[in-house]
Amino acid sequence: MSYQVLARKWRPRTFHELVGQEHVVRTLTNALDRQRLHHAFLFTGTRGVGKTTIARIFAKSLNCEVGISSSPCGECGACREIDASRFVDLVEVDAASRTKVDETRELLENVQYAPSRGRFKVYLIDEVHMFSNHSFNALLKTLEEPPPHVKFLLATTDPQKLPVTILSRCLQFSLKRLPTSMIAGYLHQVLVQENIPHEAAALQLIARAGDGSMRDALSLLDQAIAFGGGEVEMAAVSAMLGSIDRRCIIGLLEALAANDAPELLRQIAVLDENAPDYTAVLAELLSLLQRIALAQVAPDAPMDDEIADPEEVRRLTEALLPEEVQLFYQIALLGRRDLSLAPDPHGGFEMVLLRMLCFRPAILETAVHLPPTSLAARQNSSAPVPTMVTSVPHSTSLPPTVVSSASEWQVLVAQLSLSGVAKQVAMHCELAERQGHRFLLVLAPSHAQLLTKPAEERLQAALEQHLGASVSLKFQIGRTTATPAHHQDQQQAERQQAAVEQTRQDPHVRDMQEMFDARITAIHPLDESDG
Repeated sequence: MSYQVLARKWRPRTFHELVGQEHVVRTLTNALDRQRLHHAFLFTGTRGVGKTTIARIFAKSLNCEVGISSSPCGECGACREIDASRFVDLVEVDAASRTKVDETRELLENVQYAPSRGRFKVYLIDEVHMFSNHSFNALLKTLEEPPPHVKFLLATTDPQKLPVTILSRCLQFSLKRLPTSMIAGYLHQVLVQENIPHEAAALQLIARAGDGSMRDALSLLDQAIAFGGGEVEMAAVSAMLGSIDRRCIIGLLEALAANDAPELLRQIAVLDENAPDYTAVLAELLSLLQRIALAQVAPDAPMDDEIADPEEVRRLTEALLPEEVQLFYQIALLGRRDLSLAPDPHGGFEMVLLRMLCFRPAILETAVHLPPTSLAARQNSSAPVPTMVTSVPHSTSLPPTVVSSASEWQVLVAQLSLSGVAKQVAMHCELAERQGHRFLLVLAPSHAQLLTKPAEERLQAALEQHLGASVSLKFQIGRTTATPAHHQDQQQAERQQAAVEQTRQDPHVRDMQEMFDARITAIHPLDESDG
């Protein structure tokens, strides 16, 4: 006996065997059981989600010899013939191969004749959007005045190409892409029935590669069984699919978070050893960045374990600022689009990561202590003066000596061990009142969405570690004028203005403008680390 592929062998034969599409099954079941049957049905959705399968089950429900119901017997002659694709009154048409109007008219000429074997003559037209305009016109005439013994079941992956006149005469059902977990669960059931050893992680990989299509996933499962010699193991499936190890993606983001260019290049080299599809690598990176962004905005939202380990996501949430995640996502998105334009995929991917490294937002550094002589020398020189933070004593009995609440909070935030969302909350808060170790903070409304319970707890823990005592924090949302972020922006603006004035008065710059008719397009002040 010849081998039957899994996608055909395990094709559902009743509505109860279908995986997913409950909204479609419920409507069709009620229509069949109550005998409220329309003459034309349109099933839309991506490939492999069950359009023609549902249509065939529906045709079997209409023609079962036991009677019209949502549960055909599966044993009568009509049911067996429909399952074997040889029922004379089920006319299956591939519209892609019958685009000519003459072929369509020839097909519909027999519509007026009564069915030979069944209760209804059913026309199942797959990829109906491939019909020509003339073919649609021929079909429309029949759809407007169909004989009572005829039912039309239309299926398409591209409903936008169907004329409105056709759409308006059909009951439309939009089939959804199947979730990865649902596909993996069904693959597990199939392998248990087939008595084939398998690993759950391997099924997750296959289900993800199926991209919402059960048929594609079953075809990949067939391939995995052959590749693994009768077993479905994680290592073999990963090699077969050319999947990217998630740890490599985590390593890339960790190097970016640490601003470590050598480590980033090393991670890229490790990744390159497996000759990956760099478009797929960027897709994995985009998925992980999306999970991190969601965790930063809504820490209590459920996490999808299929994309990344929740603990790894939380760790990267702390290591990366929200604006960094957003920037990295946009750069990866554009890089994936333009990757085909690069001289070679490896170089194009490397440039995408280096772009992330070079254009990451500037971050306020922690305390910098310079001797007075060094500071005086800097003030007398033309180099920009870095942000200075004085040392604050760590006392459990007395609060730090401060000039004002604004400067006190600015100094305190600079000395705290903070990162991620918690640091952003602290940077955009203004100290309204302090009594010992009780703080009343006002947070700008534009950043109120950052004030989550985990961020508040991390800020409180950092203050307690710094002050050596229990701390009480209270937040209010209101207008702020003197936050550390305001101070940072003001300093940046002053440095920018100083750099502009210095550049304009530089005799060398003036000479270049006169000699080459040059003009200044942008001026960026150098940080101390820039030399």
